[in-house]
Amino acid sequence: MINRLKQEIHKVVIGHEALIDSMLIALFGNGHILVEGVPGVAKTTAVNSLAKAIGFDFKRVQFTPDLLPSDIIGNEILDLKRNEYKIKHGPIFTNLLLADEINRSSPKVQSALLEAMAEGQVTIGESSFKLQEPFMVLATANPIDQEGTYELPEASLDRFMLKVIVGYNSFEQELDIMELSANRSFATIEQVLDAESFIEIKEQIESVHIDQALKEYILKLIFATRQPEEALAKYIDFGVSPRGSIALFKAARALSYIEGKDFVTPAAIAKAAYLTLRHRINLSYQATVDGINSDMIIEKILKEIPAP
Repeated sequence: MINRLKQEIHKVVIGHEALIDSMLIALFGNGHILVEGVPGVAKTTAVNSLAKAIGFDFKRVQFTPDLLPSDIIGNEILDLKRNEYKIKHGPIFTNLLLADEINRSSPKVQSALLEAMAEGQVTIGESSFKLQEPFMVLATANPIDQEGTYELPEASLDRFMLKVIVGYNSFEQELDIMELSANRSFATIEQVLDAESFIEIKEQIESVHIDQALKEYILKLIFATRQPEEALAKYIDFGVSPRGSIALFKAARALSYIEGKDFVTPAAIAKAAYLTLRHRINLSYQATVDGINSDMIIEKILKEIPAP
């Protein structure tokens, strides 16, 4: 079923295996994704194609400086005929929500997503409303143009299960994209999953075996960011939160399942570590000066902590 899902998405998305795998990991792991990449690399297309392949609702919100929280979650509207307020739901009431260029809106607007991402509900006026299940936010951020943007605070970043870096396609892949787009010959995506199959896959992922030694290995990686060795200590202000250990555990299981295994391997944990930890390591000013990023720190930790 996973292979069929990926085949349908690949009808319109050329390459970007890491993005597709990450979307599936977050979807079946009840998580959310932050995607960082330049414009035009099929981020919106990927989410839309996933929604069609699994038959779920999909909505997109373009984040701009003048966006208001009510534009996302909805608000109370006065019905003049009945002289009473009624609730108008916003685009957040969907299964898959694309928050495009999330860093272009103010922190007040960004925070409107936090309750939904953490608790699966939103509050409008004095009433709380449960969101549809599953509910996944895929937020994008443009790393090139930083004028008029608001960086996501650490508390907001921590709500995202994964952070994916999306680059350009290869020469051959972009040639295919160019020809297919020019000829309008992209195939139609078919729905291959229903609610029953979705639940079944989630249950199968939860039954993927992870050895006790690998659980301890995950925590050793996490603690290496909180209590770094001397060579890394000057580059890390704060390490990974407990949400990070939970995200890494769940992502490693889901990734193993997607790769066709019924057990977790150290390689799956190492691969998932970049996705789940890169946005949770708070770098120091010294790291910026020395050109050190979180992926470099994760790579060093993985090399220094032996896998079981």
